[in-house]
Amino acid sequence: MTITTDTSLAKRAFAALAVVGVLLLAACSSGSSAITTVEPQAFLTTVAQPGVTVVDVRTPEEYAAGHLEGAVNMNVEGPDFSTQIATLDKNGTVAVYCHSGRRSAIAADQLASAGFTSIVNLKGGIADLQAAGAPIVAS
Repeated sequence: MTITTDTSLAKRAFAALAVVGVLLLAACSSGSSAITTVEPQAFLTTVAQPGVTVVDVRTPEEYAAGHLEGAVNMNVEGPDFSTQIATLDKNGTVAVYCHSGRRSAIAADQLASAGFTSIVNLKGGIADLQAAGAPIVAS
């Protein structure tokens, strides 16, 4: 008994599965080209540039306990976050940070979805900035 297989059919099926896999992976990542996630030292270099808006996306209580000088507080988990970010320049650079990096990543995605074109997201949190030499101020 001889079994024959249609290798071109198998190749087409494999190619189709590969395309579906790539599309699924792309859908799972926040791959917005507007977002750059950087280490603390690069973040501090960015925020020292003129015209960069620094946004602390933690709660008002966390912000009051200590934040980067010049940072504005826009709580990403607050009900008015989208209204607050609408006041920012969509074509300017917006640098976001939080406590650990989770909320700033969420904020960066929301900024990108709202049409912002240059978003710098801190990898890590405010303690990492402080360890990198950033002065933290309380209000």
